[in-house]
Amino acid sequence: MQGFFRAAFALFVALGLVTTSAPAMAGTLQCAPYARQISGIQLFGRAADWWDQASGHYDRGHEPRVGAVLAFASSRSMPAGHVAMVSQIVSTREVLLTHANWSYRGGIERNVRAIDVSANNDWSDVKVWYGPIGGLGLRSNSARGFIYATSPVAAKPVQIASADTGITLH
Repeated sequence: MQGFFRAAFALFVALGLVTTSAPAMAGTLQCAPYARQISGIQLFGRAADWWDQASGHYDRGHEPRVGAVLAFASSRSMPAGHVAMVSQIVSTREVLLTHANWSYRGGIERNVRAIDVSANNDWSDVKVWYGPIGGLGLRSNSARGFIYATSPVAAKPVQIASADTGITLH
């Protein structure tokens, strides 16, 4: 029995050393790098800037599609904006989002409810699930629209002509 306690203590100490050797705060996960990672959309900088950056690089619109990123506008409560990936479409006015740093600082939330509350049914005003209250947020959030993961540039084949052989590669 004494051997068991020694082994358990040794394991406890070893795990404690591993835990204490890691930095106490490795950083907070932000929405933009997380959205880039899960959607494949290669935009950088503040989430509030993604909509304009996408122009000419990615198709944009006001219809939800799985894999698209919903770009929220900058506001007083969200000065850097927000981006979230559509993980499922429930209806024309309801989707499920996967995103980071919304309900909890640095936290990831998967498949949370978001509804279009805009007067024109164009996803310009959205309510999103907010964990601390266990329901849709008390206020709506202004959104710019959806950035679609397929780039119009990437969808077109690039042709390269070889000077030596005359063969065109696709």
